[in-house]
Amino acid sequence: MTETLIWTVVVLIAIGLYLSWTAGRLDRLHARIDAARAALDAQLLRRASVAQELATSGILDPAASIVLYEAAHAARQAEEDHREVAESELSQALRAVFGEPEQVEAVREAPGGEEAAGELAAAVRRVPMARRFHNDAVRAARALRRHRTVRWFRLAGHAPFPLAFEMDDEPPVALADRPA
Repeated sequence: MTETLIWTVVVLIAIGLYLSWTAGRLDRLHARIDAARAALDAQLLRRASVAQELATSGILDPAASIVLYEAAHAARQAEEDHREVAESELSQALRAVFGEPEQVEAVREAPGGEEAAGELAAAVRRVPMARRFHNDAVRAARALRRHRTVRWFRLAGHAPFPLAFEMDDEPPVALADRPA
């Protein structure tokens, strides 16, 4: 009887430790998602700001300036529900404006254009990386939250189900190949 009681207590302690470890792991994944989302938001804001600054600098032709400014402004002002679409439209505008290497060269030759082109190239390269880090963290948390033990014991608490950030983040070829 005593031996059965000891084994029962040991098994309950092992189950409790496993559940505690799993809940801690899930909490760390949610913290990682929050950090990755903050980094993604910062990179998206930086890209939109640099694009908006370049559009108002007078370096680009008027039509390209208007297209780029409106897309960057819409991306910066977009509500959370429409953010992915607005950021995708900014990516498309960047590809339209900087699709040709000649346009990038024209920007580089203008006064202050070398720095502007470098900043924009760095910003458009960092957005896909930040989005990939965020979506990898979301994928890991979703996989863990699908486990039966997490669902049965409600180890996720009241945390919302993590959602990936899906957008068109393909950079313009002329900017993607530029060294930082």
